Amino acid sequence: MNATLVAGSANEPLAATVAQRLGWTLGAVSLHRFPDGELHVAVRDSLRGQDVYLLQPTGPPVETHLLELLFLADACRRAGASRVTAVMSYFGYARQDRRAGGREPVGARVIADLLQAADITRVVAVDLHTPALEGFFSMPLEHVTAVPLLAEAVAAKLGSGPYVVVAPDLGAARLADRYARALDLPVAMVHKIRITGEQVEVRGITGSVTDRVPIIVDDMISTGATIVAAIAALRAAGCRPEFTVIATHGLLVKDAAHRLAAEQLRSIILTDSLASATATRGLPLDVVSIAPLVADAIARLHEHRSLADLLVHC
Repeated sequence: MNATLVAGSANEPLAATVAQRLGWTLGAVSLHRFPDGELHVAVRDSLRGQDVYLLQPTGPPVETHLLELLFLADACRRAGASRVTAVMSYFGYARQDRRAGGREPVGARVIADLLQAADITRVVAVDLHTPALEGFFSMPLEHVTAVPLLAEAVAAKLGSGPYVVVAPDLGAARLADRYARALDLPVAMVHKIRITGEQVEVRGITGSVTDRVPIIVDDMISTGATIVAAIAALRAAGCRPEFTVIATHGLLVKDAAHRLAAEQLRSIILTDSLASATATRGLPLDVVSIAPLVADAIARLHEHRSLADLLVHC
């Protein structure tokens, strides 16, 4: 079975790099909107009998990129593709994995159902907000991780310590442990509560950070409020004022870049899972490409080889 890589508009540079690493030609796609705003999608290449990999992160604007993904998947199926794998370098709505109150949806489950309805065969996702999302999918979900790539990048930057890996909230505790094991460093955790989407409050820190250089790790940076609150708490606890921040996904919305720039960070290390990360200016930003990871995962799936060493194991 031959294979084809197709991409939506959400992260065309990443798709082009992945195609180059695979030695494949990126499939031709037409995307435009009618005067009333309706989206029209068409694939221009023959896909009959093909093993299709559809690369499309669902970052901001989430609904636009999600609809592109669903329409492209349906177009590929109707063009005769034998298998369609959605490669979502960022999975939007992953934070809505449960009801915080009584009268709201479980958004992540709704998205999983939509992907199923589009007749997608399997999903490849990079560093989901919570691994528990796998339980929402009836099709296979391959949850691969960029942590080894990011840990290698930060290790190359480490000077004199002592360092400490910091989880900025409870949700990042397991992630911080994975970085700490990769870097052979101790771990600390900031205890926070979220007041609003842009406001958090810190209640304390577990672990020793006094006179240590913090490496703050998270799966994503959205508004930057969690990172800024963690930095304030770490400063108050007596850490060294040299902050490195690592995250897989750089959404950087709602003045996040301005908010983080004010903290005079030593370094921010992100991946190119979202195009917004590579377009940000005014930050001490290093971008690590996940193209090798994504290309490797696609090649192994197409050739029916194991992905065990690429997956998140909790």
